[in-house]
Amino acid sequence: MTRTAIEATAAFYQASPGVRLFRLALGTSQRLWPALAVRAAKRLFCTPLPPKWLQRRSAWDSQWRTESWDFEDASLTVYSQAAAPHGPVVLLLHGWGGHARQMLPLAETLAAQGLRPVLVEMPAHGRSRGAMSNLPQFARAIEYATARLVQDGHRLRAVVAHSLAANAAAYAASRGLPTERLVLLAPPASPREYTRLFAHVFGLSETTRAAMQKLIEAGEGILMPQFEPDAVGPRIRVPTLVVHDRGDSINRFADGQAYAHAARGAELVATQGLGHRKILKDAGVLGRLAIFTT
Repeated sequence: MTRTAIEATAAFYQASPGVRLFRLALGTSQRLWPALAVRAAKRLFCTPLPPKWLQRRSAWDSQWRTESWDFEDASLTVYSQAAAPHGPVVLLLHGWGGHARQMLPLAETLAAQGLRPVLVEMPAHGRSRGAMSNLPQFARAIEYATARLVQDGHRLRAVVAHSLAANAAAYAASRGLPTERLVLLAPPASPREYTRLFAHVFGLSETTRAAMQKLIEAGEGILMPQFEPDAVGPRIRVPTLVVHDRGDSINRFADGQAYAHAARGAELVATQGLGHRKILKDAGVLGRLAIFTT
């Protein structure tokens, strides 16, 4: 059976004994020190799990060049194939709690088509510096990475983004991101809804959840509804492909449908039995993405 979003979110956070202890502390501070509970909830909400050091162990093949770009108070780790410097670039972006290596099967498929895959690890993920991140920072990181690539003379053929990065990429595309194609893999439609899931898992009151959301919005200078499909979709002007599995327990299939309906002319590819992450390495999906981006 497919897990519900609440079950998947609970499993994601409660796998760590430390996080379970944090849940108890949050519940106590809500009653005794509400302002502290809001700040602590924000910190946990903006901390990627699993810890990024778990993705640092594996060495990359010598064909990949690794660079670290300073970005805000953190960094971006950028992987590109040294042997293919002149092909059109496809920017590949992992989701929340993910890492660049998850995008390798797609990178290899695109490289075989003469494209130049460039993989980016977001702040506080993988080898990138930073302890916390969030959706608005993901969007800024995408805009910064694409601007640097264009400035260096690269033609940006496509941006391919998974999960939270897809949400961020759609927002960036609505602001004129200089890419010829956009691919959204298992995008979440509503950042506000995920704060509600988070609050449910940690037993946060609606008052605490709403205050946490306002704290994030005030710090980032943007409101969460500005990232939703109805807000960004009508402003996306490039061909868009949405791939979403019907049984995705992290981001609902309806989320992918919302983007496909909101973005003019967008195409929705519905898969079955791949869940949230297997779409990143399924041969059928990889082939479809190769056709779309070449």
